[in-house]
Amino acid sequence: MKLFFHIGRYFLMIKYTFTKFTKWNVLKKLIVKEIDDLIIGSIWIVAFMSFLVGGVVAIQTALNIDSPFLPGNLIGFATRQSVILEFAPTLISIIMAGKVGSFITSSIGTMRVTEQIDALEVMGVNSFNYLIFPKIISLMLYPFLITLAMFLGILGGYVASVYAGFSTSFDFIQGIQLDFKVFHVVYAYIKTLLFAFILATIPSYHGFFMKGGALEVGKASNISFVWTSIVIIIINFIVTQLLLA
Repeated sequence: MKLFFHIGRYFLMIKYTFTKFTKWNVLKKLIVKEIDDLIIGSIWIVAFMSFLVGGVVAIQTALNIDSPFLPGNLIGFATRQSVILEFAPTLISIIMAGKVGSFITSSIGTMRVTEQIDALEVMGVNSFNYLIFPKIISLMLYPFLITLAMFLGILGGYVASVYAGFSTSFDFIQGIQLDFKVFHVVYAYIKTLLFAFILATIPSYHGFFMKGGALEVGKASNISFVWTSIVIIIINFIVTQLLLA
């Protein structure tokens, strides 16, 4: 019963987020700040994780297909499929739930604890729109990070497999091009946009409606990470069944 209460209040929050808009001059500055905090500030961790995990995927694939009967381009093909279909959109989003999600929850939660949200409401400002809408808009640039993750993941696989002697450069590149389907990239971006909305709203919900003091801000951030990750996995399953099954 409590779960349904939270779901109902979550959708009510979404409704209020898109009503009674803050003045554009104010909103524009907030959006630019959120882009800097949430997107630009996350480039380094996305780049680092993508390159390393792409290399690990390629090496594990190579170690598990050590057979003279299998084509040499299989490593490149498997790396491309793993990175584009699952690693870049899904695993990076779960990592971002820890970084971006916790940041959103703690920042809004701190405003709740210090009564800044109450002050906004006293001044007649729609606090939902003021705090949450800029985060949603800024995370609409999230596909940029996933594109970077795709590129660096495949590049990491190339470097690891070629320089470790598991594949030749020609075979790996041929594997990347083998049976390429544009729809797989479209599928990845559809998931990415859904995950971006989840990353913006669920952590905001846990920060906005938290109760207590500074200690509860940390607890809210942990709960936010758990629920954001769970919803991302559920959405991933549903979208995969709808689009690829």
